[in-house]
Amino acid sequence: MSGPLIKLIPVSFLELILLTLFSPFLSLFCVCVTETVMDTRTATAELGWISFPANGWEEVSGYDENLNTIRTYQVCNVFEPSQNNWLLTTYIDRRAAQRIYVEIRFTVRDCASIPSVLGSCKETFNLYYLETDRTPRLPYTTRVDTIAADESFSQVDFGGRLMKVNTEVRSFGPLSKGRGFHLAFQDLGACMSLLAVRVFYKKCPSIVQNFAFFPETLTGAESTSLVIARGSCIPNAEEVDVPIKLYCNGDGEWMVPIGSCSCKAGFEPDNGNVCRACPQGTFKSSQGAGLCQQCPLNSRSTIEAATLCGCRNGYYRGDMDKPEDMCTSVPSAPRNVVSVVNQTSVLLEWNPPRDTGHREDLTYNIVCRRCHSSERRACQPCDDSVKFTPGKEVLKGTRVEISKLRAHMSYTFDIQTVNGVSNKSPYPAQQLSINITTNQAAPSVVPILHQVSSTSRSFSLSWPPPEQPNGIILDYEIRYYDKVGWKKKSRRVDSPNVVLEGLRPGTGYVVQVRARTVAGYGAYSKEMLFQTLTDGKSVGGLLKCVEGVSITLRPDMFSGPTPTVTFPTLSEGRSSPGVKIYIDPFTYEDPNEAVREFAKEIDPSCVKIEEVIGSGEFGEVYKGRLKPVGKKEIPVAIKTLKVGYSERQRRDFLAEASIMGQFDQPNIIRLEGVVTKSRPTMIITEFMENGALDSFLRLNDGQFPVIQLVGMLRGIASGIRYLAEMSYVHRDLAARNILVNSNLVCKVSDFGKIPVRWTAPEAIAYRKFTSASDVWSYGIVTWEVMSYGERPYWDMSNQDVINAIEQDFRLPAPMDCPVVLHQLMLDCWQKDRNARPKFPDIVSMLDKMIRNPASLKAGTNNIPPGPSHHHPLLDRGAPDLSRVSSVEDWLAALKMTQYRDSFIGSGFTSLPLVTQITAEYVFSFLSSFLCHPYRMHPF
Repeated sequence: MSGPLIKLIPVSFLELILLTLFSPFLSLFCVCVTETVMDTRTATAELGWISFPANGWEEVSGYDENLNTIRTYQVCNVFEPSQNNWLLTTYIDRRAAQRIYVEIRFTVRDCASIPSVLGSCKETFNLYYLETDRTPRLPYTTRVDTIAADESFSQVDFGGRLMKVNTEVRSFGPLSKGRGFHLAFQDLGACMSLLAVRVFYKKCPSIVQNFAFFPETLTGAESTSLVIARGSCIPNAEEVDVPIKLYCNGDGEWMVPIGSCSCKAGFEPDNGNVCRACPQGTFKSSQGAGLCQQCPLNSRSTIEAATLCGCRNGYYRGDMDKPEDMCTSVPSAPRNVVSVVNQTSVLLEWNPPRDTGHREDLTYNIVCRRCHSSERRACQPCDDSVKFTPGKEVLKGTRVEISKLRAHMSYTFDIQTVNGVSNKSPYPAQQLSINITTNQAAPSVVPILHQVSSTSRSFSLSWPPPEQPNGIILDYEIRYYDKVGWKKKSRRVDSPNVVLEGLRPGTGYVVQVRARTVAGYGAYSKEMLFQTLTDGKSVGGLLKCVEGVSITLRPDMFSGPTPTVTFPTLSEGRSSPGVKIYIDPFTYEDPNEAVREFAKEIDPSCVKIEEVIGSGEFGEVYKGRLKPVGKKEIPVAIKTLKVGYSERQRRDFLAEASIMGQFDQPNIIRLEGVVTKSRPTMIITEFMENGALDSFLRLNDGQFPVIQLVGMLRGIASGIRYLAEMSYVHRDLAARNILVNSNLVCKVSDFGKIPVRWTAPEAIAYRKFTSASDVWSYGIVTWEVMSYGERPYWDMSNQDVINAIEQDFRLPAPMDCPVVLHQLMLDCWQKDRNARPKFPDIVSMLDKMIRNPASLKAGTNNIPPGPSHHHPLLDRGAPDLSRVSSVEDWLAALKMTQYRDSFIGSGFTSLPLVTQITAEYVFSFLSSFLCHPYRMHPF
């Protein structure tokens, strides 16, 4: 030490310093991780710091508490004025840290304890730093802080008092100009010692949290800084929420975790930071926090990290089974089949199999084959006309009635047992077979009568033979009577046609026919009404206007003088002998087979393309003419398949024809045929002059009375009801896919896409498409019609539409929309699909509206609040006739006086007859647009 310091402080003072170093180490710790870049306590040689001036700071040696040598710096020039002593450290590498901390351990002597000291004595010193890659020159001017001692000491007396050691920590930043820096200490006249200097920075330690690894991260430049650290999933884990990150604060602590990972399928969490593979014999089927499970019964896993246990030989897992479900087997054959033959019907009953395969989804299929008695091995599949009640596939009961078989014919019936894994087995389903022979039976019903020609006193009729003659037809019996005199007459003919003569002019006659074989007569056909001409002209325009609608009479009318008139619904197919079931063309191994079965091949020479009218998904759409051989030329729409198509595109293109060809209903677009044997490949349909319904409505905004719009909606509902009866789900019901012809008849087209704005919530979320989801879409179509083609949900995005529907938002009523129609829309938009009305209900609702035109006034509000499965119109009776006294009054109330002659001429001359008229008959006059689209009177 320098002379003045030795004079002032005797050897006992140095000893006191050594004693202090041997005392417990008193440095402060933080909970964070620190990285030291310089620590004089570990120095074993001279520090080599720069002191200026030379008689200022002095480096001396000492001992720590473990008797290790340490280096300290002292200064004590308190007897000399104007002190300015600098001490500069060596270069310190900051290692990319932006904020540095300095921990200083020092002692300072109390100026009052020094005798004869000058007034310039200090008990403080200054800390400086400088960012540089070179050795700076003194004096040093970048100050961090002035540091004062918490406690000073006076000279040690004989009582053994020790001097006080101070520890102070300072920080500075941000550092960014160089790789490192120098520290400098300035003394302005203190008597002090620097015992130790430690330089460090803080960082957040590497950590695994939420199965994500976060690397060691330096703190920010300021104490309040938050540094984002991106995480990555640990091995065998996958992201759950992204992004995955943590924030490192200025104290080196992690905070605000965002995102997470979880163990993959086949791996389970272990101690929260490892994803361990499932051992053999266990599995984990999905990602998440779950643990590995033992393999279910009849299954095993022979590898680690199994996501599914494979079934043992002879056992299977069904398509709808969960990974944790046991593996099951196919059922055995049914037992003890019993048959009862009644003419051309057979009743089969059987007992369940002994072994159900340990499943509860057992069903039965019936395979029917017709065999010639002389060649029992030469059997063929039964005709489609054979009827199975309750069905022939997926039967849950052990009883089936099979009817419409051929008389005196041998049949073989195979009763197959099927469960949820039968399709997994390489072996055919177990079955029990039985052979039966049918008895003699009368012929089936003649399906329909056709009027060939008509005069004022006669008309000519023809009919197809019964679909099941059950023998040779010997003759036919015709029964007919006029609806005025009710005098019944009958006549026999040998062929399926007759001319009835001697009739009254302008009179309707009810006609029935039945066939006879050696087994006797079959049942009469349904009653059909045919009209003789009046003065050489046809009666009214009803039968021509509403094509395909027949007037029938109920059987109970024969017992009383007052007839009851009913009409078949417009949705009935053309002479369909029963309910047809839609067959998906994609179930055919060869798609061309479906086209051949459901679509008629047309000679391309019969097709004339005239002009392009649009562009479809697969090619151009044209207007053209079709001239079948021996028939009248008709206008058609022609869809073509573009050049360069793939085989998949051709299959998808023709699939629409295979679908459309199965439908036969006035409100479904009619397929004329296809051209597949030459290019271009074409689908030919009836031509719809007014195009798509949405654009047609926009072009005619506000031009139609409400009841005419209801008539359009009724036609659409009738078409979809027909599809629902065939178990076909449309999926893309929207006004743009409804076509309108020149008579304003609406027909459903374009089958099978998925538009968000028209789609039910369950179909969007779970792809659950049913007739109920078509009902939802029909509600949107109703809104489109009543708003004249407005875009549903306007300019909202698809995601906004989905969110709004989830929050129970529903489209408001369009302008001037009757309350009953908006209530129908709300019923269609019930969140619970089971609460929505069925299409037969919707057709009935619309029929009731047409019957009760007063309900269609915009201000009418006779609907109870809140959605309901039962619409009030469903519960209404016949029109209220309490205020009318004649047919003329009734027509006037409906604003239909222009149809008086047609009603009276058709025999509706009294109110009792009017009360029996069904909605179809009223519809044929009220909507009227089939013949006179623009002659309706607005309400």
